[in-house]
Amino acid sequence: MCTTVNAGQRPYFFWDYEITDEEVRALLRGGTPFEKAWIISRILGHAGWDDIWRYLTVADIRANFENLRFRRAQDQELWTYALEKWTNHV
Repeated sequence: MCTTVNAGQRPYFFWDYEITDEEVRALLRGGTPFEKAWIISRILGHAGWDDIWRYLTVADIRANFENLRFRRAQDQELWTYALEKWTNHV
């Protein structure tokens, strides 16, 4: 799923929270480590591939990786593998 969201709209991957696109982006820029980890974990776990990259960079994921919570161990393994590959080829 790839969607364009206006600043005042709720992104589809936050279907169960009253949070707008603008608030998501503000927390990614200046939230606490806990808030950033929560937002990033939610995006990685529920957003479509293209939407992940509309909100995040590899550097965002890497900088917060220790604090991220994944729904499945396989997801954490996948992102660990991807970050290792991207780090060695960037």
